[in-house]
Amino acid sequence: MPFKLPKHCFMKNAKNLFFLVIIVAICLLSFWFALKYVLNTEHPVLPVSSGDMCTVSSHCDGFSHPFAPTLHVGDLIFVQGIDPENVNSNYPDSDILVFYSPKQNPNDEDKLIITRVVEKQKVNGILYFLTKSDGKGEHKWPEKPDMAECDYWLDYRENYAYNGMISEKLLVGKVIFRIPWIGHILLFISSYFGLLFAIIVIVLLVAVKVLIPKLKERKPKPL
Repeated sequence: MPFKLPKHCFMKNAKNLFFLVIIVAICLLSFWFALKYVLNTEHPVLPVSSGDMCTVSSHCDGFSHPFAPTLHVGDLIFVQGIDPENVNSNYPDSDILVFYSPKQNPNDEDKLIITRVVEKQKVNGILYFLTKSDGKGEHKWPEKPDMAECDYWLDYRENYAYNGMISEKLLVGKVIFRIPWIGHILLFISSYFGLLFAIIVIVLLVAVKVLIPKLKERKPKPL
């Protein structure tokens, strides 16, 4: 007669795994909310998904020139909330900022834009920023850009843009630090295949933690 693992042993392993997942989730959430509080922004950590800030032609994957003095695809950036009045607009040493998209489409409200300040201007008590991606146009950062190369933001909503400049109302914060490559992990996990991979890993962990010990204990003892 085959040996059966007692039900309470299986339940014990399952409970241990469940509590481990809960503890890890609580730790990650606590770290995230702590970062939001310390850095004073809703988006303290972001992966760079676009090569617009890259100044190295055809090498913007983040692997070829990871330590070049700008941003690359796959960088993990840390963002800090900032008073718009304190934004440094002294190009080329100006701040790299993160904004919400000014587009009116509700699906774009949470889309984030990473770009560098070229200059700022106050109109009717509201600050507006002229911006340009470092890798955009013929005059790449740190060269002084032509006005035609700068970003031109349309005012789909009141006081969100002015003469092509983006409003302080959409400011998320400024980039204060970056870690090369690490952002590729977040970009992968957030993709369809990355999500599928994460599910497979979780299933394998469950098998290792719960099923394998069960199979080992079912082996018949030698007579």
